Amino acid sequence: MELALLYSGGKDSSLAALLLDAFYDVTLVTAHFGVTDDWTHAKDAAIELGYEFETLELDRDVAEEATARMVEDGYPRGGIQRVHEHALEAVCGLGFDAVADGTRRDDRVPSISRAQAQSLEDRHGVDYLSPLSGFGRGAVDRLVETHLDVETGPSEEIPKADYEGELRTLIAEEHGREAVDDVFPDHVQSYVHGRR
Repeated sequence: MELALLYSGGKDSSLAALLLDAFYDVTLVTAHFGVTDDWTHAKDAAIELGYEFETLELDRDVAEEATARMVEDGYPRGGIQRVHEHALEAVCGLGFDAVADGTRRDDRVPSISRAQAQSLEDRHGVDYLSPLSGFGRGAVDRLVETHLDVETGPSEEIPKADYEGELRTLIAEEHGREAVDDVFPDHVQSYVHGRR
């Protein structure tokens, strides 16, 4: 069976790929808005891990809606959630048997409820999987440490291909660099350089 995994090049989505590999033909799919070329970071990580890779360009209007909400809210949660849901809908239309993401049990955002997962499956005729949904951060970190070569650091310094980079760029273009700092709290990101 063929599976599309939403992929950022980070540790969570990379670990999800390793876990699903025994059961599916995994293709890593990076969804983007065409704002930056950050998707190339995910492509490089996918090549190092030995997986097929595709990109999927999302609706730019969704990015603009998400950034407007983030600036209005003063934090990224609602906007990131909206973008993730849009990305899942889009990847469900690619014709794979199953669709997955790297969301963990204790992630605040993005998260997919049981009702949302069932709706995706029913409307698109796919299986939705979240292989890390039973794993807490500590378990993920211990598995990653033994199986992946990972670089971590401040979000704005780590190469990555998640939605955040493009959303930061759009906010800076529309509202200025200070607005980016106001919306996004300091946090750590990861980038996978390959397997251990």
